[in-house]
Amino acid sequence: MLNEQQLEDLCIGWFQQTGWQFAHGPDIAPESDRPERSDFRQVILRDRLLAALARMNPQIPASALEQAAHALLTVSEPLMVVRNRAVHRLLLSGVNVSFAKTDGDGKTNDLVSLIDFSHPSNNEFLVVNQFTVAGSKQPRRPDLVVFVNGLPLAVIELKNPENEQTDIWDAFNQLQTYKDEIGDLFNSNAALVVSDGWTARVGSLTANAE
Repeated sequence: MLNEQQLEDLCIGWFQQTGWQFAHGPDIAPESDRPERSDFRQVILRDRLLAALARMNPQIPASALEQAAHALLTVSEPLMVVRNRAVHRLLLSGVNVSFAKTDGDGKTNDLVSLIDFSHPSNNEFLVVNQFTVAGSKQPRRPDLVVFVNGLPLAVIELKNPENEQTDIWDAFNQLQTYKDEIGDLFNSNAALVVSDGWTARVGSLTANAE
């Protein structure tokens, strides 16, 4: 019988077998030797995002790519679902930016693509375990957070298959707690997953248990 740690390791292995990169959360945490966030409130891996934007949008200057990243980092609607809808639109249609023309004659507008849907290999795929986020009550640590181009697109919560007292609905309830306390992690969310190694369910941000 699997325990929860073995299930997490198996899950990470499945991602790696299909070409995903893996990072252990504490290894890229703000206090680590190779931090990828400046503090535990940040949920976007900014350097990875900018590198992906530069790769996908070679015609757009770095200053305008910074504009696009800033738009994602400062989504400020009070309701999580409204923020998610706004970011979802940007993921699908791109971020409109303005920058100086190369000939110096005024400004021009262009769209910065956040995900390359036509050429998947242009994107960066990363799964991170034990990704700590500062919450409204205490730090929270989802089991697995799935990033595309530095943006957290999915959260996976696992439960111990050995423990007969818990099931996937305990994992589902845990996700509801995360939504209440670390809502910014879900601004760009496209999928929530719960599993105990035997049963798994996937849903959108607002999906109920049914």
